Amino acid sequence: MMKTVYNTATSLDGYIATDDHSLEWLFAAEGDAALEEHAEFMKGVGAMVMGASTYEWTLRHESSWPYDLPTWVLTHRELPQAGGDVRLAAADSDQALRDLHREIARAAGGRDVWLVGGGGIAADLARLGLLDEVVVSIAPVTLGSGKPLLAGRADLRVQDVHRSGDFACIRYAVL
Repeated sequence: MMKTVYNTATSLDGYIATDDHSLEWLFAAEGDAALEEHAEFMKGVGAMVMGASTYEWTLRHESSWPYDLPTWVLTHRELPQAGGDVRLAAADSDQALRDLHREIARAAGGRDVWLVGGGGIAADLARLGLLDEVVVSIAPVTLGSGKPLLAGRADLRVQDVHRSGDFACIRYAVL
């Protein structure tokens, strides 16, 4: 059964990026085991959705678009087009986000939808009952400020807790 999964890394104090959208802090921890787990997760993913900041960071740090999956980027701005199947979209209302989620789920073909980044997007999907799981790899670093893991309320239930290299990993069901 298809799930929408927000799978991301966060600092110990709950930020997925610095104030200037950097993810450099993430690479200071030993993460080989976490990368292996992520590769296993990706085998079940059929489509992706991300925010504009995550998309722009990926474009700046990859020599070519690293994914061969249909990808939606939620934005209100004009952004450069990456190679691959990347679609820029705006979801200006709850109904527009529901409709877009249905389109993304269809494109996933029964496989999971991966929400890559965007704490606001994650909170909106949770609020609308469209987010099934939150999978968080907690890095052993604090940032003090930045882009929050979830930019809104989400009620969660712990499903699994384990260690992966330097990361504490928790899988939550969204209630």
